[in-house]
Amino acid sequence: MPEIGEGADVPDLTADPFAAADASAAALAQRTGQTRHDVAVVLGSGWAPAADVLGGADAEVPLAELGGFPEPRVPGHVPAVRSIRLGDLRALVFLGRVHLYEGHSPGAVVHGVRTAIAAGCKVIALTNAAGGIRTGLLPGQPVLISDHLNLTGTSPLAGLPLESSVPSPFTDLSDLYSARLRALARAREPELAEGVYAALRGPQYETPAEIRMLRTSGADLVGMSTALEAIAARHLGAEVLGISLVTNIAAGLSDQKLDHVDVLATARQAAASIGTLLAAILPEVT
Repeated sequence: MPEIGEGADVPDLTADPFAAADASAAALAQRTGQTRHDVAVVLGSGWAPAADVLGGADAEVPLAELGGFPEPRVPGHVPAVRSIRLGDLRALVFLGRVHLYEGHSPGAVVHGVRTAIAAGCKVIALTNAAGGIRTGLLPGQPVLISDHLNLTGTSPLAGLPLESSVPSPFTDLSDLYSARLRALARAREPELAEGVYAALRGPQYETPAEIRMLRTSGADLVGMSTALEAIAARHLGAEVLGISLVTNIAAGLSDQKLDHVDVLATARQAAASIGTLLAAILPEVT
């Protein structure tokens, strides 16, 4: 029988996303030689240098070999996951993600998070490149996510059965971004700012009017990822740490033109320092 990722039948994400995650986790264990992982990191646009700072890979697996993963098509996202040792913990580092705006379903967007949790991860660290809305947030600055506004118009929990072996989709998100994990981060870097992240569908950048609306609604940051992954992780009981890297001032708040090339350049310049922060925090999370 062919292995997963090599032509075997993989459970349909839309029919049973959790069976698909279990199958991908089994393929991951086979290819990494690790039966269990403890924490997972999902890297945002241009964050690949952070992976090198986290540590050398004991194994790097193309996502295509795991089944259920559509290949990221956006520059700055690498279609692979690494297995590394972080202190006494075993970590998964996803070098890229897919987005709703690429035409993918919410289930596809969160498949990596569900796979990580099926592989044993109890903590999920989500990173992203974001536009800064709050006055004083500057390009190159990391910001801890304290809460979010999900303005994508969808949820990874929509359509889940109300009676099944997985938790109820009526998930309490009042503690979505772990206060404990944020405190660990601030203990390492007391100057870290916190903010509310607004997730929009994209791929176009926001208009100045939309940014004014978001600011009035309490958003400090804006981007096109993370929220659905955070919801999926909390639904399955994982703790979530969110870190945005401000890569640009949001539309209408400066004379700067918004360009994905500039976003990637800013992310790459700051990624190593964020990797250092994660390398200090994550070994302490359990």
